[in-house]
Order: sequence, then structure tokens, then C-alpha cells
Amino acid sequence: MKYIVVLGDGMADEPLEELGGKTPLDFANTPMMDMLAEQGEIGMVKTVPDGMSTGSDTANLSVLGYDPKVYYSGRSPLEALNIGVDMKAGDIAIRANLVTLSEKEEVYEEKHILDHSADEISTREASVLLDAVKQELQNEIFQFYVGTSYRHCMIWKQGMVVPLTPPHDIRGKVIGDYVAGEKILLDLQKKSYEILVNHPINQERKKKGLNPGNSLWLWGAGTKPQLTDFKEKFHKKGAMISAVDLLKGIAVGTGMVNLTVEGATGGLHTNYEGKARAALNALLKDSFDFAYIHVEAPDEMGHQGSIEKKVQAIEYLDERVIRLVKEGLDASGEDYRMLILPDHPTPIHVKTHTGNPVPYLLYDSRKKEKHCRKYNEEEAEKSGKVLEKGYEMLGYLFEENSCKCLQMKAKESMIKEN
Repeated sequence: MKYIVVLGDGMADEPLEELGGKTPLDFANTPMMDMLAEQGEIGMVKTVPDGMSTGSDTANLSVLGYDPKVYYSGRSPLEALNIGVDMKAGDIAIRANLVTLSEKEEVYEEKHILDHSADEISTREASVLLDAVKQELQNEIFQFYVGTSYRHCMIWKQGMVVPLTPPHDIRGKVIGDYVAGEKILLDLQKKSYEILVNHPINQERKKKGLNPGNSLWLWGAGTKPQLTDFKEKFHKKGAMISAVDLLKGIAVGTGMVNLTVEGATGGLHTNYEGKARAALNALLKDSFDFAYIHVEAPDEMGHQGSIEKKVQAIEYLDERVIRLVKEGLDASGEDYRMLILPDHPTPIHVKTHTGNPVPYLLYDSRKKEKHCRKYNEEEAEKSGKVLEKGYEMLGYLFEENSCKCLQMKAKESMIKEN
């Protein structure tokens, strides 16, 4: 038996007038997911526990079977694992985004955050900008590490875990109410702006009509994580296929194997087919039991507020990942179970994450049920199946638990309907 998770980051949404009252997932042309929904099981799962921050960090830990209330110690420390940072006791890891701030205001706190990703700046350009920051600001207390695209890491030696606002939560807003409360961190951000605003890389980007990466934005602080080994926990050899440091870091921390896919960027035009092929090779040729395919694009398009591009990202996921994985596994003759879901919603109208439950789709190649339905939020809610503890979902995929709570919720729903 082979097991696959295909995770469309931020894929869930809310009904939009522009789409005739449909969500992007419902509006998108997704023949593969709809066919699997007809033959499999759909329902809702709560991936982020009440009281915890809603992000890809807590949500993906949950989908991977790790209770965030037990294992979560901050977002940036997970990314630091993949970057190769050797965190010591007392070290605090902090995400250092390259963002685009408005430049007309003289006072830093009066600026607006225009883009949390600086137009998804390339890692090559970002590394040059971060080098400029390191030359001026790196010392025994603060150390900077290059990540991927706009996502980078700073280590604060013997620092403090302080509340910091994610930049994707405040696109278009004046930053004064959201900047770091700790003066030492705010000063770092201000100095980074002075270093970067007129950097040649940014001047060239402006000429091309691209947003500059003109400031660091610090957030996601946390301590070194302690994660249980995935193979010891689930008795499965697992592979992670993702373009972003967060997911790769979770894989490093849990002992999963990261598979590198050339051209995988975390953006809309990532190498979808390459991810599908990597999963198939891992499962069919390299003796892996489990593959986790993470696609960032729907989330990024949600943060940008682009309805058209979010729909396109979902359609790419269906045609260029799920179809290829299903066809490859069917041709192999292997039995398999495939779980398709978002980690959290990233609704277009708020351009950030929400903590609402998300729709899941579970397909078992050994079972050919027949339902008249599609895979979307409304149909999943109508199923009456709800898993309140998202970290139990992977055990359900592995058939290690029956998720009785799902069956009970379904029965309750049927009683109410009758």
C-alpha cells in the first residue's frame, strides 16, 4: 500500500460574487478531483487548534500528524532546520522577509506594506540584498541566513520570543501599528530599509516594473523545535516534495527525506509535473511508503488577492499534479490511498489565513464508490463528516484509526436531515 498527501496550500476560500457565489475551488475546472470525490470520501477537517495562530506552520504540522499544541515552537525555527542553522539553547529564530514598503513617507512607521513577497523576488536577487544587510548589520547577536525567494532567517542569540505580525496579514496597511514592539528589532528593520532602498538590484527591479525588496520584515519568532521521528511515529518511510523552507524544515525535523525538484519555486509557475514525477519515483522506485506533495501557489495567489490566478493555481494542481500521480499509480498496479486537502483557507477578500475547517478528499484505489458530487467546500460540509482534531487525519489515511468522530458526526447530520 502506498500513501500520498497532495496539499494545495491555502486552496480553501469563501463564496465570491465575481464567481457567481462560488469559491475558487468550486469554480475551477477540476475533473480529476471531482472524479475522485465521486469515488471516494469527502468531509471537513480542523487543522489549526483553537487559540493557535493560523498559518502553514501549525496547519501542516497537523496534517502530518503532529499535534501543534505539543510540537509547535514557532515558524522560523522550522525553516531554520532546512537552511542548516545550528540553533543553540537560548537562540531565537525569526523569519526575515524581503518586503516592499512605500517610499514616499519619510517616517518609517508611516509607510505602507505594498507586497509581502517583493513580487516573489528570485533567490538569486534576494541573496545579494541579504548580503548587503549582513555586511552592515550582522554581528555576534544577530546572524542572517539566506532562504528561498523572499523568505529568509535571522538568529537572535540569547533573544526573546516576542509577538510579531506576519506581513501577509497587513498588505496595504500603514505599518506603524504592526512593527516590532522591541526597539532593537524595529531598529534592525529601519536600518535594513536604509541599506536596501537604493540598492542597485532594487533600482533595476523598478525599471522592470517589479516591486523592490526594500526592507526586511521580522516575524515568526520561536525556539528550537523537538519533533518525533516520522518513521518511528508512523512506521512509514516518508518523502517531502516542496519548494518552501517551512515544509522542508518540518521534513528535516521529522526525519523525512526532502526531494529536490528543479524549477520548483513556490509560485504560480512552479514545476508541477516535476513534483508529481518525484512522488511517483519515490513511491514506485525508491521504496518510500508515503509522499507529501506541497504546492504553495494557491496560497500565494490568495495573498495577492488574485481570483483569476488562484483559480488557475487550483486547475494546475488538478491537471499537472493529481492527474499525473493517479495515472502513474494506476499504471503501476499498486494499491494506494490519496488524501487531497488545503492546510488552511486563504480567502481572497481578506488576503490572509483564516482558521476555519478545510475540505478533505480521501481516495482509496481498492474501493469504487459512486456519489454524485464535486470536491469543494460546500459539498464537503454537506457530507456531515467533521474531524475536529486535524492531527488525527494522517492516522486515518494510514488506516491506523477509524476516526469514529467522523462517523458520529455523519450520523448526527443524517438524524438532523430526517
